[in-house]
Amino acid sequence: MCGLLGLLAARGGALFDDALFDAQFDEALACARHRGPDGTGTWRDPDIALGVNRLAVADTPPRPTHHGGRYTVVLDGTIHNERALRNELVRRQGAALATGGAADVVAAAFHRWGPAALGRLRGTFAFLIWDARERVLFGARDPFGVKPLYVATGPGGAAFASEKKSLLRLAPALGLVNPHTDVDPAALQYYLLLQYVPEPATLHRAVQRVESGTYFTLRPGGEIEFERYFVPTFHAGAAAGTGSGSAAGLHYRIASVLRDSVATRMRTDAPVGAFLSGGLDSTAIAALAKEHDPGLVAFTAGFERPGYTETDLAAETADEIGVKHVVRTVTPDEMTAALPLIVWYLDDPVADPALVPLWFIAREARKHVKVVLSGEGADELFGGYTIYREPLSLAPFERVPGALRGLLGRASTHLPEGLRGKDLLRRGALPLEQRYYGNARIFRDDQLAGVLRQYDPRRSHTDLTAPLYAESAGWDPVSRMQYIDLFTWLRGDILVKADRMSMANSLELRLPFLDPEVFAVASGLPAAQKLGRRETSRGITKYALRQALRGVVPDHVLHRRTLGFPVPIRHWLRDEIYPWARAVVRDSQADHLVDLAAVQRMLDAHRDGPVDHSRRIWTLLVFLIWHGIFVEERITPTPMPEKPHSGPLPP
Repeated sequence: MCGLLGLLAARGGALFDDALFDAQFDEALACARHRGPDGTGTWRDPDIALGVNRLAVADTPPRPTHHGGRYTVVLDGTIHNERALRNELVRRQGAALATGGAADVVAAAFHRWGPAALGRLRGTFAFLIWDARERVLFGARDPFGVKPLYVATGPGGAAFASEKKSLLRLAPALGLVNPHTDVDPAALQYYLLLQYVPEPATLHRAVQRVESGTYFTLRPGGEIEFERYFVPTFHAGAAAGTGSGSAAGLHYRIASVLRDSVATRMRTDAPVGAFLSGGLDSTAIAALAKEHDPGLVAFTAGFERPGYTETDLAAETADEIGVKHVVRTVTPDEMTAALPLIVWYLDDPVADPALVPLWFIAREARKHVKVVLSGEGADELFGGYTIYREPLSLAPFERVPGALRGLLGRASTHLPEGLRGKDLLRRGALPLEQRYYGNARIFRDDQLAGVLRQYDPRRSHTDLTAPLYAESAGWDPVSRMQYIDLFTWLRGDILVKADRMSMANSLELRLPFLDPEVFAVASGLPAAQKLGRRETSRGITKYALRQALRGVVPDHVLHRRTLGFPVPIRHWLRDEIYPWARAVVRDSQADHLVDLAAVQRMLDAHRDGPVDHSRRIWTLLVFLIWHGIFVEERITPTPMPEKPHSGPLPP
């Protein structure tokens, strides 16, 4: 894993002869040093400057990689089938590979197969390849968007980086004036709606993201040309195959491909651990990893508030599968003290409270290992969210004439907030394309209008989801919801917090569920293999995955609901952290964007109860801290002091 940086100049070499540029480039690269603290290297030619920070999990040099005298590569990520690709390229294609690194394999694969090489890479990655012969830059992100890649353009050229803060530092070289103060009001409105900024936007108008599953080409002084190479298509029924056709055969295939995915991710020169929440996904990964490392260590975060921790259950699970177990308990004071630093690492606000314990447990894990496995992606691929059962519960509404459904929806608006059945009526009156836009729904339109200074009623979640629904027309409702989540919730929230919180602690995160081979099986599951059959599966999710993992995970884990890393912000905002939250609002200079008086009223109403505004308040607080860091430059995050581990590792 690494942090990469590249600048392709619009007018060539004069820029790179400037000592001021050298200082700016080095400073921009240093911004992401946490992504690769084991070495830094830079390289340039008359048109391009490239840099990389390296996290050493294999014996490769900490500098841009050169291949065949033609290509120079900077890579952030891991190619898990590197060994197989290397053998094919050397033995069948006659490639000469100068180094043992994955970047050399990527360059050789690109030389042999062009953009089609991306379909052969089994891993998580973002990379840049400079072709010195053709004078063209090629870059790409992995299919699901685990690794980030930001881009900014200006009169001076185009820059790419693993972290946005690096590009903000390169603004003078790009010819951009004060880009940090130019906040995109549309991106802010979507953030308050979703709790994350949807790709390809960022809150800074000058910086965008290369989207997941996308590559680009760029020549000096030209326009960037983007092309999507991976479309995660669901085709229900294909996974069962035409041979066995049995459910048992399907479940065997799932277990087999997942076991292989874990095995490929255990190949490293560095020690490997696993995150463990005690639920199905993380337990499966830890149990399968234990097959390759009997001394595997699992890590869990929790809180001291009843109902908001899974540490006891995780400890029980760790004991049953036979792995060592480390627990990190997080206090309210630690959370508020760390939040500015966490937001700085994020680059853009993500208001998922779970990223706070994730940061702490990644920090704890880094004391023991350099690589960690985790279970992200299982819910999106195998149908794990309870909301995916909504089409079943709303099925009776499908038989109601359209006019009457609309009448029921309008009637729901007159019912008191919190009344049982109000939201069921409202959602039942809407077609799937209007009611579902992902797992996070923070502010309603009427609530946005009351807090957002530049609220635009013409903006809607359908701006983001309508093209995705059009692409998935004709699929079953659950597959369409999964498709929406792959392009919104997964890459906007889940993978952002996973990558940023692990790399903030110089920890490489590997995600066995987000593997092309695993997706190939999961994408063909019929609805009954995701949610079970209606008459026998009340409340069931990930049915096929649960069946596939029988004998791999303990029986008590197979059917229990996972809390993940829940955070008691609802309670804390009424008590322990209320004074801190009030101070964040009071000190903010973002009143031109957000009505701070309205935020304070919301905070007080939440404290006094009974209305629960905690998720909306948290979303606003994270934005205000972000604004204080990146726009006002009033808040300067400082590193947290180390907290010693509570004791030695279990035997």
